[in-house]
Amino acid sequence: MPTFLTAVLAKSDQRALELAERAGAVALVAALTAAAAQISIPLPFTPVPFTFQPMVVLVGAMALGARLGMTSQLIYLALGVAGLPVFAASPSLPQGAARLFGPTGGYLMAYPFAAFLVGSLAERGFDRRYLTSVAAMIAGLAIVFLFGVLWLGLFMPSARGVSAALAAGFYPFVLEDLVKLLAAAVVMPRLWALTGLNAR
Repeated sequence: MPTFLTAVLAKSDQRALELAERAGAVALVAALTAAAAQISIPLPFTPVPFTFQPMVVLVGAMALGARLGMTSQLIYLALGVAGLPVFAASPSLPQGAARLFGPTGGYLMAYPFAAFLVGSLAERGFDRRYLTSVAAMIAGLAIVFLFGVLWLGLFMPSARGVSAALAAGFYPFVLEDLVKLLAAAVVMPRLWALTGLNAR
């Protein structure tokens, strides 16, 4: 029979372990987002590079949930604002806080909101099956494109702001991103099935 002190310590140890595991998972998703940014392909006709970041953001949020998913992306942005080279390489756009105020800043600033939305849907079971996983990720990707294109439009000539932003920041990427999304949406349903946790 444990004493009161040993019972309190055991409970504290369990709580500390859970906090450490959550912190580690959040840090991992932030690190994976930064790593995905390094796999980027600059395109000559737009300041927006082709990267795998949106898929990492969305899958990571499905695994973490709303609050932790959002936190992982806020940490990622904080690392970038602090000057660490976590944003996609660009010959014309700087690293650091200035990147958030440049033409691609809207995409980056959308990540926490997209993560929160997708994480919320995952908490409602959308990540358990492929089709609902696809739906949740499409909703998150829509947030990324909405923020990104609207912000990009501010840097376009006023007469063609929205149409030019769509041409530079949506049309060249949407089909490729949907293909990546259809592949990435397999991840969480498969993990649930492989671990057997879906039956609980």
